[in-house]
Amino acid sequence: MKKLIAISLLLAVAIAIYTQFTLFIVPPIGVVPEGRTVIILRLNKMNFVDSPDAMCDRMQGGVSLLCRGMTMAGVVEKSKIIARLPYSDWLYLLSTNGKRFDH
Repeated sequence: MKKLIAISLLLAVAIAIYTQFTLFIVPPIGVVPEGRTVIILRLNKMNFVDSPDAMCDRMQGGVSLLCRGMTMAGVVEKSKIIARLPYSDWLYLLSTNGKRFDH
């Protein structure tokens, strides 16, 4: 019985994290040359693992410096950053479905 309660509690916490937070991956660019992964409170139209490039590609069908910058600024302005972590290329590729965007 205790095991069932522990598993149920763990599952509830995992669902809450998945639906309320986003791993936002900022690729290495001029402003942030080392890149960054941040955990933020989820905004509308965001995936659990997301990046400015993935958002631009979904909304506009491509990535430009302007879209990338506007997306990062909007996310930083409208969401709360919970934690800052090192850049993860694996998570970036996961967010973009394996695509790389060089701008």
